[in-house]
Amino acid sequence: MSFPYNAFLVLAAFLSAFAALLHFACIIWGAPLFRFLGAGEPIAQMAEAGHWYANFIAFAIGTMLAVWAAYALSAAGLIVQLPFMRLALSAITGIYLLRALAFPLLKPFFPGNSNTFWLVTSGICLVIGLLHLAGLRQVWDQL
Repeated sequence: MSFPYNAFLVLAAFLSAFAALLHFACIIWGAPLFRFLGAGEPIAQMAEAGHWYANFIAFAIGTMLAVWAAYALSAAGLIVQLPFMRLALSAITGIYLLRALAFPLLKPFFPGNSNTFWLVTSGICLVIGLLHLAGLRQVWDQL
């Protein structure tokens, strides 16, 4: 079965967009959702206290993930071609894979995050990174 669009990049875009929506939802639902997603008690407490930092981080990460989803959709041929496609998609792919594999080095900097958080989010980043890599390899010559 042949797809009219790059299925790897479409799926990567969907997963990035879903992750972006979860981050934006944390701004709306606050501490309970931060806790449920395993973001760590310090961030949840900041959200409960109305501190700007928790929402700022959720917004910044959500925005970044939404832009990454747009780049994947663009490379898949579903939306207009965005600038610096090769550079951007290479960086996005690298960051996802690096985040997936480097979590043991990152854990000490975020002691409030649960082990479940690290394992689940690292697994998700690995899947999205591999989808990007597979999709990027298919469209590289067209970018």
